Amino acid sequence: MHKRSFTYLLGTQTMSNAADILYIMALVSLVFHETDSIFSSVLVPLLRMGAQMISGFLAPLILARFQLPFILFVSQLGQLAFFTVLLGHLWSAGTEPIWAIVFMMVAAMSFLDGWTTPARNALIPRLASGEGLMRANSLVSVSDQTVQLAGWGLSGVLVAMLGPEKTLLVAGGLYMIAMIFTSLIRDPLEGKTHYLLQPGTRVRDGEELAFEAVSELGQGHHDLPPVQLEEMLHGPESDSPPLPPKRKKEILREGWSLIGASRRLKALIFMDMIDLLGGSVWVGAFTLAFAQQVLHKSEAWWGYINAAYFAGAIGGGFVVLACVKHLQRRLLPAMLVGMTGYGLLTAWYALNTLPPLTLLIVLLMGLPAEMSVVSRRTMMQMSVSVHDLPKVLSAQATLTSLTFCISLLLMGWIADHLGIVNLYLFSSLLTLIAVIYGIFSRRALATSLTAAVAAAPSSK
Repeated sequence: MHKRSFTYLLGTQTMSNAADILYIMALVSLVFHETDSIFSSVLVPLLRMGAQMISGFLAPLILARFQLPFILFVSQLGQLAFFTVLLGHLWSAGTEPIWAIVFMMVAAMSFLDGWTTPARNALIPRLASGEGLMRANSLVSVSDQTVQLAGWGLSGVLVAMLGPEKTLLVAGGLYMIAMIFTSLIRDPLEGKTHYLLQPGTRVRDGEELAFEAVSELGQGHHDLPPVQLEEMLHGPESDSPPLPPKRKKEILREGWSLIGASRRLKALIFMDMIDLLGGSVWVGAFTLAFAQQVLHKSEAWWGYINAAYFAGAIGGGFVVLACVKHLQRRLLPAMLVGMTGYGLLTAWYALNTLPPLTLLIVLLMGLPAEMSVVSRRTMMQMSVSVHDLPKVLSAQATLTSLTFCISLLLMGWIADHLGIVNLYLFSSLLTLIAVIYGIFSRRALATSLTAAVAAAPSSK
């Protein structure tokens, strides 16, 4: 594992995610306070999701041309620039900001943020391999869940203590730290020159030898001498004629074509979408409704349930991290067992009416949920070449955003018409359907990395 670059990657994601939470909480509070409109407040997360979906669709055009650390840096720099404009406008406008400008800045920041997840997840297999890959994914997951747990709790306290404007200043400071961390990341496949001096990617399409970076045996290009590595990835300079430029439509289609040609990728993404359809039941509105209608408790229990959920996820992440050697050799069983446990616990949660037991159930969800998420992410990263992975993850990010938007609408309708208990039972059913599909698709899911890559079309 390239520990230094991975540490910087983890740091930039932690700071950036914390800044996102602070700025969203502060901005939603400010918008609601100034407009007294719930609809206007909802526009903030809605704009973010819509902009990220568009960004994920267009991301292959950027990922095909530039180094992954450069894309992360530009994303952070651009978000900081738009955030500065947003902050300056809010401070100068006082109590009468032009909301069109505010929402434009939110959309612009979210568009740039849409590049971050596919770039980050594609960079991880370049920094780690074998057991190190699953360990890296576990650390990223623990970091994400820790930020969620601390962020949403502390952000409310900060907004109450400092006010929305000063909280936005804190978020700006975190964005600045994230950008500094990003500037220190290096991609081992891109040579020694800093990406700011040579932003274009040098990893070519269809480099089969580069696939060893994420081989299940943990052996690959990390172990080669620098000269041999350079020739393996980029070829001798005298023998490397420039490839003909691709049309934009071809680049945009590549990720979708790779998914369509791989049974393993199709199965993983289909399972992910089915599971995600029920995933929005943990959005605040549904959790609050469950606390009030089923548990007959106050709004405070909304916070208790969220805290227990994220605490369980953090604990589960550490357990997965401790069992990496065992789980790495059993990714498919770990994913299916994790999803089954999560689905059954969700059903138990729906049928339970005892508040203390509710917290225990949510806490216990952490381990199976993390087993499922980390295993699925690792299998996805091991199913395609290091060069083609960003294209596949961009397509997946687009599907994820679209699925989550559909899920919010569907789950909202079910909650209104069938009740909150049936909502969680339906979510549990969706997860178990994904498990059944996974069992019937186990041959495709168990396909080795080499076979999965060989089945994919060449993107030359």
